[in-house]
Amino acid sequence: MRDHQQKPQPPLEIPLEALSEDALNGIIENFIQREGTDYGANEIALETKMQQIRKQLQRGDVKVVFDPDSESVTLLTKNEWNKLSKVSPAAAED
Repeated sequence: MRDHQQKPQPPLEIPLEALSEDALNGIIENFIQREGTDYGANEIALETKMQQIRKQLQRGDVKVVFDPDSESVTLLTKNEWNKLSKVSPAAAED
């Protein structure tokens, strides 16, 4: 756990090339399970969802992001990442 007096660290984009296939699959699968997205009346198989996200990652529409403060990895859309990366750590301080 981090000391509350440390300044917030900015999130970091992780290049896809830096991840093994197993690591990337684990991140994608964990994201899908956490999100619990409702796909309506038609349930979509996990493998199909994983392929969809992988394509979005390859196009750059989704980013793999590490948050040093929470020591966690997640996926963000390009728009979410752009908004987050514009916020400087100093601006987040009170």
